[in-house]
Amino acid sequence: MQTRDDIFNTLRDALVELFELDPERISLGSNLYQDLEIDSIDAVDLIDHIKRQTGKKIAAEEFKSVRTVSDVVEAVYRLVQPAA
Repeated sequence: MQTRDDIFNTLRDALVELFELDPERISLGSNLYQDLEIDSIDAVDLIDHIKRQTGKKIAAEEFKSVRTVSDVVEAVYRLVQPAA
């Protein structure tokens, strides 16, 4: 089972790798669009990367409500949790 910290660390690494961001800029409170300058095409790439890492796809509708790194962590956390 992945913890939120594990997900954050994996996500931070992905953001650095995919978008050449400085890891120091990435925190749970970072806004994807304003602080990290992720655009809609980049968001699609990020969703695809998450799918490859988890084997599960975040619905585009759910990703529309994502604004911060913390939002992404929560969305992935919900995705990888076994159904109760």
